[in-house]
Amino acid sequence: MSKNVTDTPLLNNIDSPADLRKLSPNELPQVCDDIRRFLINHLSENPGHFASSMGAVELTVALHYVFNTPYDRIVWDVGHQAYGHKLLTGRREAFATNRKFGGLSGFPNPSESEYDTFSAGHASNSISAALGMAVASQLKNDSPRRNVVAVIGDASISGGLAFEGINNAANTPNNLLIVLNDNDMSIDDNVGALNSYMTHLNTSRLYNDLRYKAFRLLKSTGIVSEQRRGALLRFNNSLKSLLSRQQNIFEGLNIRYFGPFDGNDVATVVRVLNDIRDMSGPRILHLKTIKGKGYAPAEADPASWHAPGKFDPVTGKRKCDSAEGKPLKYQDVFGNTLLELARADKSIVGISAAMLSGTSMGTMQAELPDRVFDVGISEGHAVTFAGGLAKDGMKPFVAIYSSFLQRAYDHIIHDVALQNLPVTFCIDRAGLVGEDGATHHGAYDLAYLRTIPGMTIASGRDEHALRNLLYTAATTEHGPMAIRYPRGAGRNPDWKCDMKVLPAGKGERLRAGKQAAILTLGPVADDALEAARRLEAEGIDTAVYDMIFLKPIDEEILKEVAAKGCPVITVEDGTIDGGLGGAVAEWLGEHAPGTPLHRLGIPDKFIPQGSPAQLRSLAGFDTDSIVAAVKNSIK
Repeated sequence: MSKNVTDTPLLNNIDSPADLRKLSPNELPQVCDDIRRFLINHLSENPGHFASSMGAVELTVALHYVFNTPYDRIVWDVGHQAYGHKLLTGRREAFATNRKFGGLSGFPNPSESEYDTFSAGHASNSISAALGMAVASQLKNDSPRRNVVAVIGDASISGGLAFEGINNAANTPNNLLIVLNDNDMSIDDNVGALNSYMTHLNTSRLYNDLRYKAFRLLKSTGIVSEQRRGALLRFNNSLKSLLSRQQNIFEGLNIRYFGPFDGNDVATVVRVLNDIRDMSGPRILHLKTIKGKGYAPAEADPASWHAPGKFDPVTGKRKCDSAEGKPLKYQDVFGNTLLELARADKSIVGISAAMLSGTSMGTMQAELPDRVFDVGISEGHAVTFAGGLAKDGMKPFVAIYSSFLQRAYDHIIHDVALQNLPVTFCIDRAGLVGEDGATHHGAYDLAYLRTIPGMTIASGRDEHALRNLLYTAATTEHGPMAIRYPRGAGRNPDWKCDMKVLPAGKGERLRAGKQAAILTLGPVADDALEAARRLEAEGIDTAVYDMIFLKPIDEEILKEVAAKGCPVITVEDGTIDGGLGGAVAEWLGEHAPGTPLHRLGIPDKFIPQGSPAQLRSLAGFDTDSIVAAVKNSIK
C-alpha cells in the first residue's frame, strides 16, 4: 500500500453508516483503503483476527452503503471478518480496546452495538438466525420492508446448521439474502466435496440479467405468479444445467443464486446488491474474496495471518517470541505425543474439525497423513465418524476446542457413550481462553460431560500428566474418555518424560496439611500450591490434592479429606456448577454432611474478554482468591 498506514482521512469522518451513505460511489474505494490502513496500524500492536477482516472490507462497505442499517439487519457468521463493520458503526475510537478487558469484544456482540444484530463466535449460525429475523419482520408487517442479510464464509456454510437453515429458507416465505464470502480458506485449508464445488461454480452475469428482466416482465403481465415461481425456477435451473453441464446446488433448493462476483471490487458489489436488494424470496449472492487482501504477507500466507499476533506494519515481520528454552504450548505437547503414540500403534487415528494447526493435529498429519482426518466445521460429524471408526477396531483421538465440542453433545451421548466406544476426546482450550471472550471460553465441558454414563474425564496438572493421560488412553481398554487441557504454554520446558498409565479415578496428594484441604483439577494445582506456600508463611497448614480425574472421582481422597474435619476448597478452571465443585459437594452431602465446602471456579455467568490472569481474578480462582478462600473458611 503506497500511503502511510496511519493516513485514513475518509474513515476519520465516518461515525455511522449514515455518514458512509453520504459519500459518492467513487469515494468508496478510498474508504476501503482507509479501513485497511487502520486495521494494519492497530492490529500490528493489538493483535486480533487479521486476514479475514482484510478480505471482507469491500463487502462490509458495500453492505452498509446499500442497506439502511441498523433498520436493515446484517447477521455475521463467526465474526472473524467484522472488524471493518465495527469501524463503520461508531467504534473507531474505541477499537484500540478490541479484545481487551473492559473493551470491545473481538466478535459481534448485541450488548455492544445495535448494529451487531446477533451473537457471533461459532460458525454456521447466521443463516438460521437471519431467517428468524426475516420471518419475524414479515409476521410483524414491518413497513418499510426490512431487509435481512446473512454473511457466511465458504467454510462455515459447510456446517450442518447452515444447511438446515438453507433448507428451511427454501420452504418458508421470506426475503432473506445470503451473502457467501468465498475466500477458499477457513483457518486451515477448506476440505470436502462442497469446497471443491464452490471453487468451480460459475454463473453467467448475462444469463442472470436476462432472467431478471424476463421474470419481471412475465410477472407484470400476470403470466407468472409468485405461486408458480418455484416451478419456473426449477425449469430454468434444469435448462441452465443442461446448457452449461453444471448443476447449481442452491437453485436445486429453489433459492436464487447470483455470482460468483469479485467481492474485492466495491463498485461491483454495490451494483449487484442494489440490483437484488428488493427482490422477493430467498437469494444467495456468491462473492469471491482474497483472505488478507491488501497486505502482501497476509495474501501470501493467509493461514498464518488468520491471527498473527504483533507484527511490523511496514515490513510484515511478525514479532513472535522465541520458543527456545520456553515451555511448549499444551496443544503442541498433545500433537507431539499423539504422533509418538501413533507410530507405535497403527490403530490410532486422529480427527480434527477444521483445526489441524490450532489443535496441533497437523503434527501427526505431516508424518501419517492417511491416519488423520480433517472433517471441516462439522463437530457432530467428527464425533459420529469417530464412533464408526471405534466400532470397527480403531482408536480415534478427536481434538476439538472445548467451546466447539458443545455442538456435538448429542453425538457424544448417542453415537459414542451409548455403545461405550473407545473414543478419546482431546479437549483443547479448556477453561478461560483470554481475549476471545465469552463465545470461546471452555467453561462447560466438565459439567456437560460428567452427566454422561461411562464417560471418563481427566485433566493433568502439567505437560507430563497430559502425556501420561494420552498414553493411558492409547494403551488401556476404556469407553469414551475426555482429556482436557488449557490454551497456551505450560510451565515446564522439559515436557518430555517416560510415559506411564494413570489409573482411572486415582488422584494424588501434593502437600499434606490439617487446617484446610484444597482439591484441584488441572493446571490450577500450581496456583493452589503457591497459595499453600503463602498460607504456610502465615501459619496456616493447608493440604493440596490433585484429583486428576473428575469421573470416576477418587473417593479415597474424599474420605481422607472428610476425616480431617477441616474446610474443603475446590478449585477448577471451569464452571463450579456441575464440575469438580459440584461433584465434591454431592459426595460430601451424601457421605460427610456438614463438612465446610467452598467452591472456586467460573461462576454462573458469562465471562468477557481479557487476559487469562485478569479473568481468573475476575472469576475468583487465582492464587489471591484461593488464599482468601482458605482464610475465610477457617475463621
